[in-house]
Amino acid sequence: MKIIDISMSLSERTAPWPGDTRFSYEVSWGMEESGSVNVGKLEMSAHSGTHIDAPFHFTEDGKKVHELEIDRYITSAAVVDVTGKETIFIEDLQSKLESKKVNAILLKTESWRDRSVFPEKIPVMDHNVPSFLADKGIRLIGLDLPSVDPIDNKELENHHKLLDKDIYILEGLVLDHVEEGVYELIALPLNIVGADGSPVRAILRK
Repeated sequence: MKIIDISMSLSERTAPWPGDTRFSYEVSWGMEESGSVNVGKLEMSAHSGTHIDAPFHFTEDGKKVHELEIDRYITSAAVVDVTGKETIFIEDLQSKLESKKVNAILLKTESWRDRSVFPEKIPVMDHNVPSFLADKGIRLIGLDLPSVDPIDNKELENHHKLLDKDIYILEGLVLDHVEEGVYELIALPLNIVGADGSPVRAILRK
C-alpha cells in the first residue's frame, strides 16, 4: 500500500497567516543540562501548516477541536485537480465526483508553491459549492490553500456555509505531487481541549 505525505513541513520558514504566531522549535533542556535527554519547546499557531479549522475558529458557539467527530479525518477522499481556476464552480467538480462514493474532497489548485511566502490572493470556491458537496455526501473538504475564503475576507461566507452543511475544513495541504483519484485520507488533529484548530500530519493511502 502506497503512503503519500500531503503535509507541509513545519520550520521557521513556514509562512504564518499575517499577524499570527510564527512556528519555532528549540531545545529548551539539553543533554548537558538534563544528563540524559534533549527536550524541545514548540511555539506555533493552532493554524500552522497543514491544519483543521474547528467551528469555534469562526463562530463563538461552535464546536472546539476536542468535540469534533474523529472519524471525519479517516475517510475516503477524491483528489480533484482545479489548477488554473480563479473561482471553483460546481461545474468544475460535478463530472469528477460523479459515480465516486467518497466522504471527502481535496482540491488541488497548485497556486501556493512557495510555502515560505504567504499568498496575497488565492482561488476560492463559488458560494453554491457547499450545498452541492453536501448533496453528494461530502463531509470534509481539504485544499492546498490557507483558507476556503479569500485572504482579505472578514465575513468568511464559505466557512459558514460549510458549517451549515456540516462539512469539516482541512487547509494547507500539499498536493503538488498527487494525481487525481480516490484515496484513503488520514489527517488526525491533536486532542486539544478548547482549541479553535489543530495542526495535522495528513497522508493519503492508495
